[in-house]
Amino acid sequence: METLTIKTPADVLSFIGHTLGFWPHESLVCVTIDTNRIGATLRVDLPKHEGGELAYARTVAGYLANDPNATSALFAVYTTAAPADGQNKPYGAMIAALTGALAERNITIRDGLLVGDTTVSPFDDDPRLPDALPLSMIDSSEINAELVYRGSAVAPTGRITLPASQKETAMLDDVEDHVTLIGRSYEPHAIEKARTLWSDILEANTYPSDEQTASLIANFQFPAIRDQLMADIPGVNGPMERILLAQTPGKPQWSRVTWAEQVLLHAYTHASTKHSAPILTAIAYINWWEGRGSKAHQYLELALEADPGYRLAKLSDQLIGNGVIAGWNTDKNTAYRTQGLDGL
Repeated sequence: METLTIKTPADVLSFIGHTLGFWPHESLVCVTIDTNRIGATLRVDLPKHEGGELAYARTVAGYLANDPNATSALFAVYTTAAPADGQNKPYGAMIAALTGALAERNITIRDGLLVGDTTVSPFDDDPRLPDALPLSMIDSSEINAELVYRGSAVAPTGRITLPASQKETAMLDDVEDHVTLIGRSYEPHAIEKARTLWSDILEANTYPSDEQTASLIANFQFPAIRDQLMADIPGVNGPMERILLAQTPGKPQWSRVTWAEQVLLHAYTHASTKHSAPILTAIAYINWWEGRGSKAHQYLELALEADPGYRLAKLSDQLIGNGVIAGWNTDKNTAYRTQGLDGL
């Protein structure tokens, strides 16, 4: 495949949008660079309050330092905020803190952009200079044209859109019947039976039948079975707990992970509200594994809407909300490579 060369601000913004899969809003995006090669892309929400710039900067720098080849970085601040008192640019104190935090890790900032609703300008330039460029120039960017040609697209926002759900349907009774049968089974036998069904579904190239879907939804209602089925998704060896936390040395089978998400979304469309929290939580984990922290958070919020007391969703949301990145994404050899890293 032909190597892409980033030459202009429009190219930078096109690359970021296509790498993340959506257009950032009120976000800091950083891209690591090794000489002239692009490394990791990280998006995080901008800090909501003043005074915590140093802690914020150190957290971001720590994420970027996971790229062992990074020697420099470029950043883009996406915001509609006005400059703070005494500063030429909004979030100037944050960028100053980030510059120092990266320098401590021998990473220099090569360039920075300030991106508004309709324009982009160099972050360090005097705001009185008429140097802002229209964002419409992205449409004619060589990078954008090439990535669109390759089938890539940029969504307007990072908000998830769930497929239409049948909610309370006739399948509710079928799921409840399976729940009753599973509850009567001896646990190890039930787990192995559920794993066999899940393996058959993940190895197929078509969506499961209604009977298989009802059984799958029922299996996810039992925490011991749910955890094992989630750990089976990446197709890697290791203790279940370490797989769920993405802390195994083996590289996940990412095509299998992607298919698992599609199957679980299919199951969600057939699950009642009563049964949907475990399904949405599993989808959240997949998004977290793939580096989509903000989308994982959204799925967990939806799981808690369905069941406000769902414990795994509560604990997982605390984990992701604290900025913990899935271990696979800290190593370029195991990371999900088609997307940038999306934090909170």
